Amino acid sequence: MEPAQPADRVPADRTPTDGPTPATEARIEADGQPAGEPALVASAGAARQDQPEPAAAPLTSSAPPAPAEVRRSDRSPKDMAISLLVLLIPIALLLAFYRGFLGGDQPTPVDPAPAVEQAQDAKAFPVSQPAGLGEDWRPVNARYQTAEGGSTLRIGYVTPEGKGAQLLQSNVPAEQFIPTELTDRAQPQGQVELNGRNWQRYTARENEQALVLLEPDRTVMVVGDARENELRELAGSLR
Repeated sequence: MEPAQPADRVPADRTPTDGPTPATEARIEADGQPAGEPALVASAGAARQDQPEPAAAPLTSSAPPAPAEVRRSDRSPKDMAISLLVLLIPIALLLAFYRGFLGGDQPTPVDPAPAVEQAQDAKAFPVSQPAGLGEDWRPVNARYQTAEGGSTLRIGYVTPEGKGAQLLQSNVPAEQFIPTELTDRAQPQGQVELNGRNWQRYTARENEQALVLLEPDRTVMVVGDARENELRELAGSLR
């Protein structure tokens, strides 16, 4: 039995206080958490250790340019100009050789004799041929054609001045032949006498003019972009 206490003495309060006791604090410092609480942090850490970590996303990086691209980008405009000149110089030399020594710009001459003989054999109309023309008159095409309404012998020349002139002989009616060759707008511009025969001057297509000889059984025409003096020379040479 406890000894009797004086009446004026308050008995000691044995009710536990709200704060932790010294023994409880010692346990908290040792365990890291209050006594009586479940070890949630430890359980969560253990759960994270059990789960596999997600794979890291691959790192992307721009690949360095290819060596060929690097070399191409390093070329200066001067280098490209030199490379272009290396290619163009041989081409220019070949072109000069082709034009200067091989006559590359000159049309290839032809022999009009086969076409003339074909027209003569057909006997559709009298056939005349140039005589006395110089070698600088170069025939470049010749053909004899038969079509509805008649036949035509056509010989093309390059004149000494480098222009074009055609000699045509045909038995196609003149009212059909002249508009076909000179367009419907062709108009007579006066007469000119060559070797005793009267030729009619005509307008023709753009930059062209014509001399026309009308005969009962044929029409003879000299037409081209050559000057009139060359057209007259060709017309006057017919025999």
